[in-house]
Amino acid sequence: MEKLPNKEIELSVVVPCLNEEETLDVCLGKALGVLEREGVSGEVIVADNGSIDGSVEIARERGVRVVFVEESGYGCALMGGIEAARGKFVIMGDADDSYDFLEIPKFLAKLRKGFDLVQGCRLPAGGGRVMPGAMPFTHRYFGNPFFTLLTRWWFKAPIHDVYCGLRGFTKSHYEDLKQSCTGMEFAIEMIIKSSRTDCRIAEVPVTLHPDGRVAQTPHLRTYRDGWRTLRFFLINSPRWLFLAPGIFGILIGAIGYGLAMPGMTLFGINFDLHTLLFSSLFILCGFQSIMFALLSKTYAVESELIGPDRRLEKFYSWATLERGLLVSGVAVLTGVVLLFKAVNDWRLSDFGSLDYGRNMRWVIPGVMITALGFQLFLTSFFVSILGIKRKR
Repeated sequence: MEKLPNKEIELSVVVPCLNEEETLDVCLGKALGVLEREGVSGEVIVADNGSIDGSVEIARERGVRVVFVEESGYGCALMGGIEAARGKFVIMGDADDSYDFLEIPKFLAKLRKGFDLVQGCRLPAGGGRVMPGAMPFTHRYFGNPFFTLLTRWWFKAPIHDVYCGLRGFTKSHYEDLKQSCTGMEFAIEMIIKSSRTDCRIAEVPVTLHPDGRVAQTPHLRTYRDGWRTLRFFLINSPRWLFLAPGIFGILIGAIGYGLAMPGMTLFGINFDLHTLLFSSLFILCGFQSIMFALLSKTYAVESELIGPDRRLEKFYSWATLERGLLVSGVAVLTGVVLLFKAVNDWRLSDFGSLDYGRNMRWVIPGVMITALGFQLFLTSFFVSILGIKRKR
């Protein structure tokens, strides 16, 4: 298989490896056996990420290609192996024998039907099966279902097992994704980016077996990797990280203003100046959060981390720099007028004591509106800087 010309290789099986001598030979034997039995013109690649045991020697004895990846990280190993792949299709799977490489034909069949990404599913929700002792209780019933739900909800990915590491894809689709994550987020990045394209995604059920290693401890760390996953989800979804909390903050602040400005009493609770201050804080933080959502989405599009967004383009067709400066100017002017009214009241009292219950109803909104206008002024210029390339 090593000597096959590039055009004759249909499938490349990429196996990331870091000290996997206990199980690597079994995995390679299954992968090579499938290629032979199915008559597939293919290759098996071991992407070694700095093994100091006998993994490399095992791979060489099996006659498979070994690609040495110096930069450490699960994602780095996979990127190195996939970039070296010569097949039209690529199937990746871990070397711990938890995934059965005898299931490769399932993935290949879907790829041959024109799917760009074929995700394995170990969970019953997608027809998969988890053997006893193969997955920790917290992973199976909490972590994986939770993050899979977020993937389906936030990114509309048609999958039921976001963490499954056994998957197939076309080499061309992978190249279009321009993946960059060097750690365990690599697999999730592939799902998220794929869901944002027009690619065809399929899912096939697989069986997860217990880790075949005894001496080597699993590379996955529950809480560390769980937080890294959540962080990656939030970074890739400004809507839920910034926009939704921002809208919520402004909504709460607006309700507070509606109650506090006239000094209403509701259910025996008096809403006055303190409510006004807290409401201003909610609105300021909410507005800043929305601006961050806009900046994050703009940066992601301009940096080609995600594809073009029609709603963003439509927004910018109206929200030009000049209009942003005009609105911010009006806001600042309005705030200054309110503040001037408060200062004038102080002047009329010969700069003596004031009726703070009345005066602060000018000062607090004045300060808030002025701050909002200034934030909008800065954001307008910064967004314009981010969009310089887009406007050319």
